[in-house]
Amino acid sequence: MGRSSRAARTPEPEATTGPGGRTHAQGPLSRPVGSGLAELRPDRDRPAAWTLLIDGAPQSLVDLADPTHLGFEYQRRLGHLIDLVAPPGRPLTVLHLGGGALTLARYVAATRPRSRQQVAEIDTELTELVRAELPLERGWQIKVRGADARSVLERTPEASVDLVITDVFSGARTPAHCTTVEFTTLAARALAPGGWYAANIADGAALPFARSQVATLAAVFPELCLVADPAVLRGKRFGNLILAAAHTPLPVPDLTRRVASDSSHGRVEHGRTLSDFTAGAVPATDATAAPSPAPPPGVFR
Repeated sequence: MGRSSRAARTPEPEATTGPGGRTHAQGPLSRPVGSGLAELRPDRDRPAAWTLLIDGAPQSLVDLADPTHLGFEYQRRLGHLIDLVAPPGRPLTVLHLGGGALTLARYVAATRPRSRQQVAEIDTELTELVRAELPLERGWQIKVRGADARSVLERTPEASVDLVITDVFSGARTPAHCTTVEFTTLAARALAPGGWYAANIADGAALPFARSQVATLAAVFPELCLVADPAVLRGKRFGNLILAAAHTPLPVPDLTRRVASDSSHGRVEHGRTLSDFTAGAVPATDATAAPSPAPPPGVFR
């Protein structure tokens, strides 16, 4: 689930279609999939880009002519983490929990050739739609498994991946079983030495879900940071928050500089300020967890 930004755009690519993909001349597409009504809407500013929505909630933005373009705020912030987890160009082994239109998997493949990636996307009808209309480039090592994210995580070998990215939404809400200490422990187990865990969540108002998620990650990882729009952090707007965690120090100064250079406002919280943000919140467990809150009516209009 994401919000796009129209400000400070880079020059548009000359290509008007992706390799074998849907063209804007074909117009928008709506199709029922396992998780609801999927819509592909052409982006009015980029001639080969498409937004994927599920039941009206924006999920992904893909530019078939430029897989390095990350149009949503949350995608760009996760992109910064992908850029910083290892030296530029070094191949990664990445586990994506939640697939959507595979935007971040495309980004990794384009910026870090020879990376090996696995995606858990329970909605096989959605994956079929994306593969048909927004195809992946040949040679990209991206394997999509039609299974629940947690079940794939449970089967992931210990210390086998450099980066776990959790972007699991059922409609516009993160399922409870993907928000717990037990789930996070499985993610930590899958990470190779020096690996990172990242999660995209959504919350609003007093941010009780986000505070609980920070406490949940802190129960497993010693190093944490959070990235979000200041308005979201103040409870003025419902929106996305990015959490990053590791067993080794995160490059917070570098991440802060990258976030500050974005066209959309963002703030990085860590250390004492992040502890103050959590303010005694209780970690979520399999016995107590609830899904993330539903977005307020009209938030995506």
